[in-house]
Amino acid sequence: MSSVLNVVILAAGKGTRMYSSLPKVLHSLAGKPLVQHVIDTARGLNPAQLVVVYGFGGEQLQNALAGQNLGFALQAEQLGTGHALAQAVPQLQGDVTLMLYGDVPLTRLQTLQQLLAASQGGKLGILTDILDDATGYGRIVRNGAGQVTHIVEQKDCTPDEAAIKEMNTGIMALPTVKLAGWLSELKNDNAQGEYYATDLIALAVRDGIEIATVHPAMHWEAEGVNNKLQLAALERIHQQELAKQLLTAGVGLADPERIDIRGEVLHGQDVYIDVNCVFEGRVELGQGVRIGANCYLKNVTIAAGAVIHPFCHLEEATVGAGSLIGPYARLRPGAELAAEVHIGNFVEVKKSTIAQGSKVNHLSYIGDTTMGAGVNVGAGTITANYDGVNKFRTVIEDEVRIGSNNVLVAPITIGAQATTAAGSVITKDAPAGQLTVARAKQVSIANWQRPTKK
Repeated sequence: MSSVLNVVILAAGKGTRMYSSLPKVLHSLAGKPLVQHVIDTARGLNPAQLVVVYGFGGEQLQNALAGQNLGFALQAEQLGTGHALAQAVPQLQGDVTLMLYGDVPLTRLQTLQQLLAASQGGKLGILTDILDDATGYGRIVRNGAGQVTHIVEQKDCTPDEAAIKEMNTGIMALPTVKLAGWLSELKNDNAQGEYYATDLIALAVRDGIEIATVHPAMHWEAEGVNNKLQLAALERIHQQELAKQLLTAGVGLADPERIDIRGEVLHGQDVYIDVNCVFEGRVELGQGVRIGANCYLKNVTIAAGAVIHPFCHLEEATVGAGSLIGPYARLRPGAELAAEVHIGNFVEVKKSTIAQGSKVNHLSYIGDTTMGAGVNVGAGTITANYDGVNKFRTVIEDEVRIGSNNVLVAPITIGAQATTAAGSVITKDAPAGQLTVARAKQVSIANWQRPTKK
């Protein structure tokens, strides 16, 4: 697109009906703020300038959006969309200014591209939609030739205007060179006492500027969020769209209605995901990976053929090819598992590397550990890596056998092919190839009387 583009995102509203101290546009949809969805889509248009107009909770908003090369403009008083747009004008230059809304998160990039294409040549482009019931929206008024003449807000509609089904989404592409002059002419003599950006249409018609309209492919592209009910509805719509994308790309979903994606899921072929799974951040699933029901995965990489059994929690972890995880396992940040590792039920792994073919199958905690290949860890084993102040590392070399109910008190090294006896508390290095026993001697006391209740 040859035109130099500005994007202005209106995000100054408090969102009273959200009943929250958080600015409305910072409420989360699919794991990121509403306004971030709008920014990310706008970035796809390669704007020369992207300005966010803020008001309520401005410090929170700027902190949340810091480091994104954005311009900010303060709307100290919320006096309408025209007034909000005017606050950004000093930062605008170039040919076209696209006005978006921070609480309208699901407008698709291709729809905005169509709107900008329609506005080429100095036209004013409006995104409109046809609804069976347009109550609550401004109506698009056309003359006998079908040309747009102006927009009437709901509260200012006559009965005939209220019957119009074509509604204004509020999203417009405006000729920048005309914008400052038009905004200075806006009046607030309306039911709301506000300066409406929609009144720019009549001014453009007066000046002989052609008005072009584009419709979104889906009604929900123009839906905004004013309360938690609407937020929840858009969340479900968005999740359904993400599920459709996965299905179309060949991922098997047990139920597309029961998956939540709060980031991105990258995948190979023949991946299968059972119900009620949550994916956050960047999740990579290799070919043939299977994810059981009710799993939570955040910023993880799972190599080909691995199986994550139900009810597992994985975060900032790497799982090698052909590994088996769970059920009810937890991989915490820094867990790096090689190929064919088994992590069983009620096992927690944190900040540890586990080499190929090792198994920790039952009721164990492995933290700050370097584990070799072919190790088998018995049930109920823990690495005691923390003394209350400092953390220490446990080293378990290749082909070690750790007996059940062991405590390995770090710093410690268990040598290659060593075996530790069940019930041992290992506080010193265990030599390679030897059996190490560290437990109290069993004693049976004859004639001992069990206490009775007095």
